Amino acid sequence: MKISIMSKRLLCVIGTVMLLSMLFFASGCKKEETASGSTDKTLYLYNWTYYTPESVIEKFEKEFGVKVVLDYFASNEDMFAKLKAGGSGYDIVFPSQDYTSIMMHEKMLLPIDKNRIPNLKYIDPMVLEKATYDPDMSWSVPYFMGASGIAVNTTKVSDYERSWNIFADDRLAGRMSMLDDMREVMGDALAYLGYSVNSTDDAELAEAQRLVNDKWKPNLVKFDAEGFAKSFSSGEFWVVQGYAEAVFEELESSRWDEVDFFLPPEGGPMYLDSMVIPKGAKHVELAHEFINFIHRPEVYAEFLDRFHFPASVHTEAGALMTVEPFYEGKDLANYELKNDLGADLEKYNEIWQSIRYVD
Repeated sequence: MKISIMSKRLLCVIGTVMLLSMLFFASGCKKEETASGSTDKTLYLYNWTYYTPESVIEKFEKEFGVKVVLDYFASNEDMFAKLKAGGSGYDIVFPSQDYTSIMMHEKMLLPIDKNRIPNLKYIDPMVLEKATYDPDMSWSVPYFMGASGIAVNTTKVSDYERSWNIFADDRLAGRMSMLDDMREVMGDALAYLGYSVNSTDDAELAEAQRLVNDKWKPNLVKFDAEGFAKSFSSGEFWVVQGYAEAVFEELESSRWDEVDFFLPPEGGPMYLDSMVIPKGAKHVELAHEFINFIHRPEVYAEFLDRFHFPASVHTEAGALMTVEPFYEGKDLANYELKNDLGADLEKYNEIWQSIRYVD
């Protein structure tokens, strides 16, 4: 049967339209499939700096055939502000206990499917007793429990008080820094004065405020949560409040014996950082796989070894460690978790304005 030229053209047009429709449909399906997380094998993590071993990430990527993308934050406040502003896209975030509690109350988290994480059996029950905001791990899984301390350059400083009150030593003025962290600094002052780091008593808070403003702050170069370790390693600062992993990460191991790192015995704020899955996460199943992977005893021991951490949350990994931790779990005996203060947090915010921003 003969087909006219006009008919041929019509058939060509129809065929083209059908082909474009099929391509558009296929493309749309592909985008939808990726958005659901079924084909996009990339896991997005938002963690503290100096807190994620590259070797562990590489092993996870290889075993599961995925890519892990890491972003870092320097404070809970920064992390929370970013997430509240819509800067998510993350599959796992690592907040401290007070912000884990806040994020739970703000309904910012997806529930944990414990059936997908059999290695939860290795979480120390003592840690869950402290995690009163989520004792059954419905919304969070412990990552590490520790505390900030004080690093002293012993090649520059030889006679000093091994307590938070080292910051009152005017001989060291211009060579010291404390963390740019409201709860840490206020908690240190409260603990030094013999009060709870979670105090909401107005008189106790005022006393802590005076201690920081009148005795400690005049001797500080600045409050610094990001560059303190680099400034310490360069010799600019001789005494810093900070985290052991950050301090020693910036130093050659040959210089480690120059550092006295200690947790003041009077106690202070303690943190319990956890892994949570924020609402909007696109790779929920992969997030559960990562949480379970981290708590394999041999993997968790590798994490502890990398940063010389004590085995504070895991019942089995400590026996598999191959290095000595920078401090012992027993050093945390007098330390308290920072609780979610609710409406009383505003008291701290007001005090922090006078400390952080007013000379």
